[in-house]
Amino acid sequence: MINRAVLVGRLTRDIELRYTSGGAAVSSFTLAVNRQFKSKNGERESDFVECSIWRKPAENLANFTHKGSLIGIDGRIQTRNYDDKDGKRVYVTEVVVDNFSLLDSKGSGQSNNKSEGNNKPAKQQSAKPSDPFAGSNPIDISDDDLPF
Repeated sequence: MINRAVLVGRLTRDIELRYTSGGAAVSSFTLAVNRQFKSKNGERESDFVECSIWRKPAENLANFTHKGSLIGIDGRIQTRNYDDKDGKRVYVTEVVVDNFSLLDSKGSGQSNNKSEGNNKPAKQQSAKPSDPFAGSNPIDISDDDLPF
């Protein structure tokens, strides 16, 4: 049997990281995924998919994303149910994320400097090494010198 879900979308809010009583990190979030077609009004609609992620990937996702971040996820669809405080049965269908990819370019979007409750100074970005091929002169190589 196959149960795989692969989605690309934007986070609808900042990730809130929680921990179980056993110390495992967990986070639930909603991913807004655009549909491939437009509505009768000519507008693109979105689906809002509930997702959860566990352990170290949950911590990484919370640390490196923010509301509006474009991410790709890979996981499985899972259903569960529980009784709420009024005794009503609640059914939940969600994607349990195994892997994620950050798809925003480093310079785009807003900064992810989460300072609430965090008095640590932000890490200084190290200077990127310059591109060794930028601005160099073209190299004249004959076809006989190439190994292919």
